[in-house]
Amino acid sequence: MSQEPRTPYGLRPLDPVRSIKTKLGALVAVTVAVATLLAVLATRAGWSPWLVVPVAVLVGLGVTQLLARGMTKPLRDMTIAAGHMAQGDYTQRVRTDSRDEVGELARAFNRMVATLELVDRQRRDLVANVSHELRTPITALQAVLENLVDGVTTPDAATLAAAHAQTERLSRLVSDLLDLSRVDAGIAPFRVADVVVAELLEDAVNQARTDGLRYAVRVDPADLTVPGDPERLHQLLANLLDNAARHSPAGGEIRVAATVSGDDVVLTVADQGPGIAPADREAVFERFTTSSAQHSGTGLGLAIARWVAQLHGGAIGVADSATGALLRVTLPRDHDRPVRHQEAPTMSTLTPPAPMPASPPPPPGALELRRFWPDAGAGRPGIVAACAVAGTLAALIIPDRNLGLGVAIVFATIAGVVLFAGSWRPWTWLDWADVALVTLLVAMLVVRDAAWITMLCLLAALALVVVNVTKARTVIGMLLGAASVPFAALRGLPWLGRSLRPAQGARAWLPVVRTVLVTLVLLVVFGALFASADAVFATWVDAITPNISIGDVPARIVLGVFIAAGTLAAAYVALAPPAVDSVRIPLKASRRRFEWLAPLVAVDGVFAVFLVAQATALFGGHAYLRETTGLTYADYVHQGFGQLTVATILTLTVIAWVAHKAPADLVRNLALGALAVMTLVVVVSALYRMSVYEEAYGFTRLRLLVSVFEGWLGVVVLLVLVAGALGRAGWLVPTAVRLGAVGLLGLAVLNPDLWIAEHNLARQDTATVPVDYAYLGGLSADAYPALWKLPQPEFACVTGTGELTLPDRGDWLDWNHGRSTGLDLAAQRPPATTAQASAAGCDTLQR
Repeated sequence: MSQEPRTPYGLRPLDPVRSIKTKLGALVAVTVAVATLLAVLATRAGWSPWLVVPVAVLVGLGVTQLLARGMTKPLRDMTIAAGHMAQGDYTQRVRTDSRDEVGELARAFNRMVATLELVDRQRRDLVANVSHELRTPITALQAVLENLVDGVTTPDAATLAAAHAQTERLSRLVSDLLDLSRVDAGIAPFRVADVVVAELLEDAVNQARTDGLRYAVRVDPADLTVPGDPERLHQLLANLLDNAARHSPAGGEIRVAATVSGDDVVLTVADQGPGIAPADREAVFERFTTSSAQHSGTGLGLAIARWVAQLHGGAIGVADSATGALLRVTLPRDHDRPVRHQEAPTMSTLTPPAPMPASPPPPPGALELRRFWPDAGAGRPGIVAACAVAGTLAALIIPDRNLGLGVAIVFATIAGVVLFAGSWRPWTWLDWADVALVTLLVAMLVVRDAAWITMLCLLAALALVVVNVTKARTVIGMLLGAASVPFAALRGLPWLGRSLRPAQGARAWLPVVRTVLVTLVLLVVFGALFASADAVFATWVDAITPNISIGDVPARIVLGVFIAAGTLAAAYVALAPPAVDSVRIPLKASRRRFEWLAPLVAVDGVFAVFLVAQATALFGGHAYLRETTGLTYADYVHQGFGQLTVATILTLTVIAWVAHKAPADLVRNLALGALAVMTLVVVVSALYRMSVYEEAYGFTRLRLLVSVFEGWLGVVVLLVLVAGALGRAGWLVPTAVRLGAVGLLGLAVLNPDLWIAEHNLARQDTATVPVDYAYLGGLSADAYPALWKLPQPEFACVTGTGELTLPDRGDWLDWNHGRSTGLDLAAQRPPATTAQASAAGCDTLQR
């Protein structure tokens, strides 16, 4: 393909600009600036105004000519190329460096020229091929008839058979051309019925039999049927058999077979000819194309066969074969899969060329990135607008607010935008379950006042959203899914550009922007008028509008941009999730059993000895512990809880390592199963240790959270056992994540601060360690219902330490159920003062 050479006038500094209007504006601005600068310099140099003005105008015109020539050169090139095309020269091309409307027109012109060049070449090929194919049978038929007329030969059976064969060859050619014209016109009929494959093959073979060739037909099962158009399928087989007959040697065998493969019927036609070269296997199905080994035929038969296969929802191709050519046709057995006539693919008269690249091909690294993380495709301005709304809500609501209804609205909007962005795929019941679970987790911001549990619920909700949109099935996939969100800020920049530049151009945004601005102005004007006119209305306006000072504006803008950008990045991940599960640790399966079995047996042995020690301590009692270790039972159980939790995590790591290294057999499964069962015993032991320690030393947030975490690890071990029994582990990691989110939700529903306060106060008469009133005073408003019931001395010791903080109610966006309940109770019984706490004798109560 020729390319227009660069000329001295090829300077095009404005090519990167995407709009012709912007180019014209820049052209005017540069021209005026250059002329003005020259006029100022010439005036300061003492030139006469009569000389300055003409020089400035000439320089301005020169700059305009220099820049405008590059802008309009593609139009001039298209005019010249059109003149050459009118004379039959389709090798002309236009430079397409410009990215504005003129550049798009030039690229479209180049595609059109390439298409016309292909049409012209195909037209010439058609004339040459059809002329050749028509000339051969006509010449042979003419020779036979002339011999009959001249009396050279007699009209015996052989002579008439030769004439008949030539007329049949003409008939097949004309039939192919007629079918081609019907297909191009889109009027090829398509009538679906259940076709008996054995009858179809026998009939096609009987009509296609050629002297000197043998035919073998095999159908398995014998009663095989396929939905389709009998005439079209017969036409497909006739073309395949004709192709095989023309390429088969004398005495060769053509094998026709039909089998079942899954939900498809596979038809094969094999010959013993020279075969089809791998380089020609795709080209032989194009029109007027023949294999490099054989140049006979028009090249229409296989093209029509491919069209018939596609019409039935199937495919055709050349399969590998030891000898000859093996053509394989796949047809669906499902009645709903064949394409109906009104949806039938039509065969274009030409094969359109591939679109010309607007930019150089990407480097290999970019191709690898695209395979791992595909682009999101078309722009989605609606999602960008929704992310902007989320950022605006965050900027207006979050600053200077406590966790409550307003913050829940912001993060519910963020999660909703991301989940909606991922709704391009069909949703299952599991997706709806994730939506429900995310909703309940975010709702804890409204239900509980304890920030530690509500923030954990919020993080669990966001993690669950990432797992849902990325469909991660491995631990590494989960981590990469979370890490892909910040990287999406770079990966999604091209998509963001397409979203902000819709196909309709900037005018598509103008009505929306104009409407929003007019609406805001009217709301502000009429809201201010009515608020100044009516005190009740003014209070309503104050209740729904945020209290923003001038000093807060920069911080709110930064927060809003950060939330909008984060939401947009997560939405891009939902639109184009990276293939996170394709990244795996390069662990090769071990060929030597001892490489993984020896470490695994050693770990099993350590677990077994530890469990024996646990049993000894359990049955030996406190006296045995005192004598052996010098520790009380409470100190003994506290000493190992953290280590047992770490041991559980390491055990899961060992199980994952062995599962990758060792082949699945009985020995591996027994060794891993034994380790998992002993790990469950360790989990139960750890939970029992924490329970005993809490009864002795009291309940805290950290101890409760770690107990829940250890219990979740035990559930994960159970899931590992189930996955090993089923032989499938793809569901394990996402199920564990969802169960962890459910565990956090259950802890939040339990109201952990209230539970801690109640259980600590319940043990104050039996505990060997006194109740830590200062710690209880540092709990959130969720615990106030338990503190509110205490006798006055204990109530003063708990609430008069100065640790208890009950924030103001705030406005309706600050509303929180736990905080509101605590404030209602505090209104009836306010927290004690420091003086009241000192008078209560807290030190005496804690002894």
